[in-house]
Amino acid sequence: MKRFITLFLLVVLALSFCSKAWAAPVPLPKIDLSIEQSDEPQEVVDSIKLLVILTILSLAPAIIILMTSFTRIVVVLSFTRNALATQQTPPNQVLIGLALFLTFFIMAPVYSEIKTNALDPYLANSISQEEAFERASKPIKEFMFKHTREKDLALFVNLSKMDRPNNKDDIPLTVLVPAFVISELKTAFQMGFIIFIPFLVIDMVVASTLMSMGMFMLPPVMVSLPFKLLLFVMVDGWYLVVKSLVESF
Repeated sequence: MKRFITLFLLVVLALSFCSKAWAAPVPLPKIDLSIEQSDEPQEVVDSIKLLVILTILSLAPAIIILMTSFTRIVVVLSFTRNALATQQTPPNQVLIGLALFLTFFIMAPVYSEIKTNALDPYLANSISQEEAFERASKPIKEFMFKHTREKDLALFVNLSKMDRPNNKDDIPLTVLVPAFVISELKTAFQMGFIIFIPFLVIDMVVASTLMSMGMFMLPPVMVSLPFKLLLFVMVDGWYLVVKSLVESF
C-alpha cells in the first residue's frame, strides 16, 4: 500500500511539472508570405531573383538528368545489372546514387567554369541576370555539342523549322537538349550491348549443357548466375564498367 501511495505521489509530481512546462509560452517562428506594394525597385528585383532561383531548383532534377552525363551512366549501369540477371541487386538507390556521384565527378570542370564565369560575378552584382545565364549556358552547350551526333542535331533543327544556323551559338537549348539525349541513349545502348555479350555466351553454354544432360526442369538462370558473378568478380567488372564510362567522356 505504501509503495502504491509513493508511486501515485511521484506521478502527480511529474504531471505538475509537465503542466507548468506546458503552461510556459513557447516562441514559435513566424513565416509570412505575402504580396504587397513597394516603392523600392530593389525589393521587387530581389523578389524576382528569389522566384527565379526557386524555379531553377525545381527544374534541377531534369537539368541533371538531361543535360549532363547522368543519362548514359544510369542506362549502362542498368544494362550491367540486367546482364548479370541479379534482379534488384544492386538496388535502384545504389545505382542512381553511383550515377549521380559519377556525374558530379565528370561534370566538375563544367560546374567550376560556370561558378567562376557566371555565378560568382552575378552574386557580386557585376553582371546582369541575362548575361549570367548566357555565360552559364556556354560551357554546358560545349559539353553537349561534344557528345551530340550531327545527325541527331540536324534532325531537331529540321523539326523545329528554324533557319539554318551559321554556328553553334545560333542553336538554342530547346533544340540541343533532345538531340543530346538521343545521342547519349544510342551510346549507352552500344555499351550495354558489349556488356551483354560475355554473359549471353555463359547463358547459352549453360542452357546447352543442361539440355544435353536432360535437365529440362532446372532453370538455366539458376545455374548460370553463379558463373556470371564469378566472371564479373574475376575481371573486376565494376572497375571496368566505371572506367569505361568515365573515359567515354
